[in-house]
Amino acid sequence: MPEPNDLHDITIIGGGPTGLFAAYYARFRGLTAKIIDSLPELGGQLTAAYPEKYIYDVAGFPKILAKDLVRNLVEQAMAYSPTVCLGERVQKLEPSGEKRLRVLTDRAEHWTRALIITTGLGMYTPRRLRGSELFEGKGLYYTVTRTDEFRGRELLIIGGGDSAVDWALHLEPVASGITLIHRRDQFRAHEENVRQLVNSTVRVKLSYKPKELRGEARVREVVIVNTKTKAEEILLVDAVLACLGFSSELGPMADWGLELEGNEAFQVNTRMETNIPGVYAAGDVAAFPGKVKLIATGFGEAVTAVNNAAHYLDPGMKVFPGYSTTIMKRRERKAQNKQITP
Repeated sequence: MPEPNDLHDITIIGGGPTGLFAAYYARFRGLTAKIIDSLPELGGQLTAAYPEKYIYDVAGFPKILAKDLVRNLVEQAMAYSPTVCLGERVQKLEPSGEKRLRVLTDRAEHWTRALIITTGLGMYTPRRLRGSELFEGKGLYYTVTRTDEFRGRELLIIGGGDSAVDWALHLEPVASGITLIHRRDQFRAHEENVRQLVNSTVRVKLSYKPKELRGEARVREVVIVNTKTKAEEILLVDAVLACLGFSSELGPMADWGLELEGNEAFQVNTRMETNIPGVYAAGDVAAFPGKVKLIATGFGEAVTAVNNAAHYLDPGMKVFPGYSTTIMKRRERKAQNKQITP
């Protein structure tokens, strides 16, 4: 069959950290790469949900702002000039002959020899406070894109997971005061962060949940209730940050015939292969026994997926190509030989 004009060796669905590193590593192995993402910017959840939040689980960085990590990953990936298609939502996947896949989005048709899905949590939306829709955009937040929005404000944070505790610590020097409430009597966050929270100036109220948000032009009061005693209390606030988690779904990808793990991930083997030949998954969207959902592990899974995809596309390519310094020296020698060849 004739070659499609835009056929790439590897197409990556998802422009978050795992997808960006997969694109870089694909070109590092000499493969043409394309990134497709539904968002208008690269970076995935780090860009869309918490660009000014610190990330602590990336090797080599004691801590790094999400937006700075994205900037570094984009710089690394763009060094090899992959094709980037933003603002496109994937719709269909169609195997079309040997080592040919056709990906349809809401805007275009894409052809690839192999596909790596790195969509993270997929299509995610924050869980909202019921009955408080009127205050969205008027002091009620579900994500933080600019910490300056909370500067000098009295802030109430709702939640007991990592996101709530992280934001409480991160915004402590910015807000004039912070109260954190959690409906249970124990946190679900990392122990070290909880220890820091207890030793901070954040006012922690366990076994409390919000009952009502009040205000006219914007939220000014929150009625909270003790989940054990049922006693109520009124907090004067300038802003509310509700960290209630996200609901996620795979969207149209759930109908592609890939084996699913629940409604949020695809089952893969140790090579990051799905049940469809040539289709791989890495990062939070990939599921296997013992899976740990961290950015750091997503990077390793991206490399595993790319290397196995390379061998799938060309059996003459080794799964393990050698160490990066060896590869670069080999390329330098080849470049020098070309220059001196008459």
